Amino acid sequence: MTDCQRLLIDRLRTLPGGVLPFAQVMDFALYDAATGYYGRAPRRIGRSGDFYTAVSVGPLYGRLLAVSVRQCWEKMGCPQDFLIIEQAAHDGQLAEDILTAITAPGDAFSAAARYHIIEPQPAYEAAQHARLFPQWPDRVTWSATSATVTGPAFFLCNELVDALPAHLLRWSQGQWWERGVAVDAADTLRWQDLPISDPELAAEAAKLPQDLPEGFVTEINLAALQWLRGIAAATFTGTVLIADYGLDAEEFWTASRAEGTIRRYANHQMDGDVLTDLGDCDLTAQVNFSRLIEEAEAAGLTVRAYQDQSRFLTHLAADWLRSLDGRPPDADTRAALRQFQTLTHPSLMGRSFRVLMLEKTA
Repeated sequence: MTDCQRLLIDRLRTLPGGVLPFAQVMDFALYDAATGYYGRAPRRIGRSGDFYTAVSVGPLYGRLLAVSVRQCWEKMGCPQDFLIIEQAAHDGQLAEDILTAITAPGDAFSAAARYHIIEPQPAYEAAQHARLFPQWPDRVTWSATSATVTGPAFFLCNELVDALPAHLLRWSQGQWWERGVAVDAADTLRWQDLPISDPELAAEAAKLPQDLPEGFVTEINLAALQWLRGIAAATFTGTVLIADYGLDAEEFWTASRAEGTIRRYANHQMDGDVLTDLGDCDLTAQVNFSRLIEEAEAAGLTVRAYQDQSRFLTHLAADWLRSLDGRPPDADTRAALRQFQTLTHPSLMGRSFRVLMLEKTA
């Protein structure tokens, strides 16, 4: 039994009723400072970690995002002071890749751009600082929230929203119930349905289909909606880029997703046993991009683009790919092309990952 699981069981035994909504369990399992999967320190990602991300494929992802950042800067009239803002920067690898791509003596964009990381966790900021400060001591800054960030900017987050704590709902006896977590006499965590008591959750549940099979499970991510409202309320202007894996609203209601999309990842293995090994595995749920877009527009943001990662990155890579015509690739180019195939091929990352770009004018 993991330390996180033991602490959770002890907590459940002290609660009146002995049950917590799954969203609180997910939050504790991922972000508790002492025992949470992400709470302790940056996790190893890639071949030697639990999962791959676009960043772990190689530096090409950051190089291509740098193209999009420059386009945003040019669209805003090439301001002399321009922020690249990243949230969920993990160990700073993506920041390093983007900064490497844009650093060029004598280039106006390079001179204008500064990097700002939103990081509330000290252990993560320390890892990012160790990676970035030696090479860019005057170019990278940090803050705990987006509230104080101002000016023309390009905001990006890669695989943030899928790891925000999600509420689980179960359709039973003609209504939606919230999935809670309790513990039995043998110290085994088990599911327990709860009446929906949170008004915001009840309002979201009222928008869901009412003609589903008995026992159908889905997620509602109130934390994602609240986070997006915070981004909309921040004082920077420019582009907001959200890259993650997810679905459109209607895709959640197929028979193959009757048990929801919440999954656990460990050692590159994925399953739905999300109450096992808490604190030692990642927990994620597919992003409902339809609901995110709806909330973004309600908060005053404008949708610039929404497409799969393959189309998004292929467009950004067009000039680079054309430059390769007619000349044999060297070793670095061959490596970059392999990264490009992983990032864009439909059977790899190209289709399952999606990119939402929003315009923020106030």
